[in-house]
Amino acid sequence: MVLGLRRPSAARTTPLPGVDTGEESAGASRIGNVALALWLFLLTAAFVLLDAFTGDDLPVIPLLVVLPALTSVFCSVRQTTAVAAWVTAVVVATRIPAAGAFWDVLFLIGFTALASSLGVVACAARIRHATEVARLRTAAVALQRQILRPLPVLTRQICAHGLYEPIEEDRFVGGDVYEVVQSPYGTRVIIGDVQGKGLPAIGAGFAALGAFREAAVRESDIVAVADSVEDAVVRHNAFTAEAGEAERFVTALVLGFDGSDRVRVVNCGHLWPRLLHDGAASVVTLNRTSVPLGMAELGGEARAAEWIDFPPDAALLVCTDGVTEARDATGEFYPFDARLGRWADRDPDQVVEALRADLQNFAGGVRRDDVAVLVLTRPSDGADVSDVSEPSGGDAAERGRPVIVPRDRPPRG
Repeated sequence: MVLGLRRPSAARTTPLPGVDTGEESAGASRIGNVALALWLFLLTAAFVLLDAFTGDDLPVIPLLVVLPALTSVFCSVRQTTAVAAWVTAVVVATRIPAAGAFWDVLFLIGFTALASSLGVVACAARIRHATEVARLRTAAVALQRQILRPLPVLTRQICAHGLYEPIEEDRFVGGDVYEVVQSPYGTRVIIGDVQGKGLPAIGAGFAALGAFREAAVRESDIVAVADSVEDAVVRHNAFTAEAGEAERFVTALVLGFDGSDRVRVVNCGHLWPRLLHDGAASVVTLNRTSVPLGMAELGGEARAAEWIDFPPDAALLVCTDGVTEARDATGEFYPFDARLGRWADRDPDQVVEALRADLQNFAGGVRRDDVAVLVLTRPSDGADVSDVSEPSGGDAAERGRPVIVPRDRPPRG
């Protein structure tokens, strides 16, 4: 016995939280009803007049069958159906009164009806395909949003505000990743950018992210954390190579915060951090830059960490190249450091919002890469981090995720 189960239509159209599915736009018309009706009337009148001048020797009216085909590219199924019906009616109304053999007239009307129907079918197929692509793209973006934790994140050593905007076009979806983990050795942070685009890039990014979450809690040395992520990327590349996919590498910054005025950093071919302090923004020069994760065999030297200053009232900004390589309509790169200096005296969340709006305005709403930004500061005096769980128990702790208790919550007995 076979049961056919059909999902409710609402289940297919309800968007995922925080994700624009694009399914509605896939089936939407690019031409309004009024404009379409006006153009249809003008073209029909032109064809009728031209047919009157050419006479029966060269009938022009049958050429109206091209209109449903053109409409199917830009309009909805309903609009294409209306155009097909109109064209068929015009051909019937003009050919029946005309002199000619009965079978010739019947063939012409039948051909017009068939061609118009094919236009409607083509329109429905186009919309169905566009909807499926939008749904797949939505799934990829939703997967990114679900695995990357929401911002801001508060731990004992830092408060991480940030910005994460993935590209929602399927061929441009990238693998930007970030994570903030509370460990017995302080707070560990990673921000990375996977080489390439598409779902394979997301897979490599998630492999690096999972390895970081485990190593950040397990390893006492920040360099060992980076090495563990390196091993994970290498294993992922070996696995995907069996399926014929290209190997990927990941540029990344791995940072360790222990509550002091310095931060330990391992630079794996990534962009240098920016320090926001005393109303100014400056590039933090890193002298020990190693190859990206997944390419250690080509580096020749072991990865090394270095210390950078992190004054008490400063903010450390790290980002991916979706920020620095954004372009405007003329092809000019986004002047990141010049713009960042304007907001250096603002609060972290205000810096994030200003950067978001400025990037959107500069690029004219057109982006070609994921954007990930973290602004890292020390917790404010009003933040209660006294009950951040150690990673020794509980599901959240095992993943290295801090559990923050509000001040109005009574302490656990």
